[in-house]
Amino acid sequence: MQQQWQASLSSRLASMAQTCLSMRQLKQIQARAILANIHNHALILGKMFRFAAVSPSGDLNYAHQLFDQMPQPTTFFYNLLIRGHSKSSSSWLSVVLFNKMRLNLVDPDEFTFTFLLKSRSNMRVNMGNDEIHGAVLKSGFSLHLYVQNSLIHLYAGRGIPSAARRVFDEAVAADVVSWSGLVIAHVRANELDLARWVFDEMPERDVVSWTTMISGYSQAKCSREALTLFWKMNCEGVMPDEVTMVSVISACTDLGDVQTGISIHRFIEENGFAWMVSLCNALIDMYAKCGCMDQAWQLFDSMSQKSFITWNSMISACANHGNADDAFGLFECMVRAGVPPDGVTFLALLVAYTHKGLVDEGLRLFERMRREYRIEARIEHYGCVADMLGKAGRLEEASRLISSMPIPGNDVVWGTLLAACRSYGDVDMGEKVVKRLIELKPDEGGYYILLRDIYVATGRTAEANDMRQTMMDNGARVAIQDALVIKHSSAELDEMQPESKS
Repeated sequence: MQQQWQASLSSRLASMAQTCLSMRQLKQIQARAILANIHNHALILGKMFRFAAVSPSGDLNYAHQLFDQMPQPTTFFYNLLIRGHSKSSSSWLSVVLFNKMRLNLVDPDEFTFTFLLKSRSNMRVNMGNDEIHGAVLKSGFSLHLYVQNSLIHLYAGRGIPSAARRVFDEAVAADVVSWSGLVIAHVRANELDLARWVFDEMPERDVVSWTTMISGYSQAKCSREALTLFWKMNCEGVMPDEVTMVSVISACTDLGDVQTGISIHRFIEENGFAWMVSLCNALIDMYAKCGCMDQAWQLFDSMSQKSFITWNSMISACANHGNADDAFGLFECMVRAGVPPDGVTFLALLVAYTHKGLVDEGLRLFERMRREYRIEARIEHYGCVADMLGKAGRLEEASRLISSMPIPGNDVVWGTLLAACRSYGDVDMGEKVVKRLIELKPDEGGYYILLRDIYVATGRTAEANDMRQTMMDNGARVAIQDALVIKHSSAELDEMQPESKS
C-alpha cells in the first residue's frame, strides 16, 4: 500500500515538475518530495533538474546544488547541465563539466558534444577548438550528423570556412543545417562570392541560409543585392524572420531608397511583424535618414511599446535634422516614462545643443550626464563638446577640455578644434593643435593644409610657404579633396604675393 502511494505521488510530482512555471513552484515540489522521502526518485529528480538547468525560468546555481548532491550523476544529468551553460553567459563552465565528466569516467554521447560545441561557439575567446574536435574523433561520434553540424557551425562562427568545409565534406548526408553552416562560414570570412556560390548550390534553403546571405550583403553595403535576394526569397514563399527584416531595412537606409522602404514597411504590417520593436526602431531610423521625419514621428507615436533604442533613435533623428527643441522634449518624456538614458542619448542631445548654439546648456548637460547619471564620457562626447565650444569661438575652453580628458585624444577631436581655429583665424592656437595632430598622424596632409589656410587668411604668406615645404619634406599624404584645397589655397597665395612684397 505504501509503495503504491509513493508511486502515485512520484508520478504526480514528476508531472507537476514538468509543467511548473517558476523556481518557487519547483522548490515546493521538492519539499513535498523530501517529506515523502522520494526526492531521489529518478523520474522526479530528472524533471526537477531539467527545469532548473535549461528552463528560461530555471536557476543554474540551484541545478548545481542538485547535481552536487547526486552520488553518481549519469550522462543525462551532465548533458542537461552542459546544455544549460551553453545558453548562458557562463559557457566556459560547459568545458569544465566535460572535463569533470571524463575524470569521473562517465561516457559522453552525441548530445554531450552537440551542447559542448554550442558552448564553444558562444565563447568569444578561442580556447582550442581542435581539442574538442579531437575528443569527438576519439569518442567515435564524428559521423553523427548532429555533431558534424555543430562542428561546422563552430568553425563557421569563427569565420574559418576551410575547417568548416573539411567537416562538411566528411558528412555522409549533409542537410540544410550543414549547408547553412558553410554559407555562414564564408560570410563571416567576408567571402561573399563564395558564400553566394554555396547558397546557389544548396539543394534546399531555409530561413537561416536566406537571412545569412541577405545580412551578409547588407553589412557589406551591397544593399541592392540584399534587396534583390529578399524579393527572390519572398517569391519562393520563404517567410523571413526578425533578423531578415532588420537587414532589409538597413539596406534601404544605406541606399536612401525610401520608396522601397515604404514597401518593406507595408510588407511588415501585412505579415504580422509590426509588433516587433526592433523593426519599428529600424524603420524610424530609415525614415529619418531618408529625410521623412513625418513618417518617423507617425511610427514613433503609434508604438505601444518603446525600448530605450526607440527613444534614442527618435532623439538622434531630431538632433541630426536640427530639431533641437523636439530632441529636448523627447528626452524629458523619456525620463518621465522611467526609461534610463545612456551615452547614445546624451550624445544626440549634445549634437542638438551644438546645432542650436546653446553652449552653456550643453556644458551643463555634459556635467549632468557624468554626475547625475554616472555615465562615463567617451571620446565622441568630448569631441561633440569640443565642436560646440569651437563653433562658438571658445577655443581656449575647447583646448583645455581636450587636454584634460581622462582618455587619450585622437586626431578627430583635435581636428575639430583645428577647423574652429581656421574659422576664427586663430593662428597661435592652430599652430599648437597642428603640432599635436602631427604627433598623432604625421603622414596626414590635411592638417598642414588647414594650418596653411589659416596663414593665408591672416596674410602670413611666409609661414604659408614654409608649411607647404614642411608638408613636402615630411612626405605627408594628401587626399583628392585636400589636393583641390591646396590648388585653391595656392591661387589665393599667389594673388597675395605682390602685396607682401610691396
